[in-house]
Amino acid sequence: MFIRQLNYLVTLAREQHFARAAELCNVTQPALSSAIRSLENELGLVIVRRGRRFLGLTEEGERVLGWARQTIAALDHMRQDVSAANLLTGTVRVGVIPTTMPVVSLLIATCRETHPMLRFAVRSLSSDAILRQLDEYELDIGFTYLDEHTQAGFEVMQLYRERYVLVSPSGPDESVRAGAVRWDALGELQFCLLDSSMQNRQVINAAFRRAGIEPKIVLEADSLLTLMSSVQHSGLHTVLPHSVLSVTGSAGRDAVTPIAPELTREIGLIARELPSRPPLVAALWKAAGRLDLQTRFDAFLDHPHAIVDATTAVS
Repeated sequence: MFIRQLNYLVTLAREQHFARAAELCNVTQPALSSAIRSLENELGLVIVRRGRRFLGLTEEGERVLGWARQTIAALDHMRQDVSAANLLTGTVRVGVIPTTMPVVSLLIATCRETHPMLRFAVRSLSSDAILRQLDEYELDIGFTYLDEHTQAGFEVMQLYRERYVLVSPSGPDESVRAGAVRWDALGELQFCLLDSSMQNRQVINAAFRRAGIEPKIVLEADSLLTLMSSVQHSGLHTVLPHSVLSVTGSAGRDAVTPIAPELTREIGLIARELPSRPPLVAALWKAAGRLDLQTRFDAFLDHPHAIVDATTAVS
């Protein structure tokens, strides 16, 4: 019963609503409320601030919530460790920044070669949301930018350095396609870019500011697919990591040009730093270590059409 009570508390804290939490826990709302009151009585403190609706947790309740998350995670890790002796099963919860969403399938495919019974829940999140959900035990692993802010207190595996390139629509204008183009030469182009709240966009904005120009932004979106479609069908330009293009096969339709000075970001996996790595995290971590993503992605800039042809042949 104690573990069930902790699950109820974690769900209530996440949903901020008694009825929704009860529905997700497959119990009635009175049963969920009664279980949490029983937990309060057992611990001798008030956990939930109540009114006509859920009003949040007390200061003591927030501390109990932290322990509840850790306890539930430890129990899950114990179950995984026991099952790993036979055939590893379960769901790996992965938080992924938007620009690595097309790439995460490479990690999953490699992991499933060894662990075909594993399932994966992939969430597109900001880098800050990934850190927060790792801290709150809502994610098992993050696929995100690596920097001092990100790496502090986490286990880290560097996977590749993404290199930003200009993606232009196919057409007669070859002015931006002869070798590399400088950031300060892009002032007259019309752009579609990711939403300004995303870290990818903030990095690009900083590059434009350093070049002393203000880009002409026609379209903003929170989807890479929308950006690539806008390049193909709306005649707009965009700036994307070369890793995205290497797995989407867009070079046959669009022109890809390096931008000088080169803009790069380190990308990798992060997970909570624990005395022993949970089996599900260890499975994906080990699979990632078998990949040489940097060589794969860099080859795209040297031989883009060859990679597109290979991708087409496989599909």
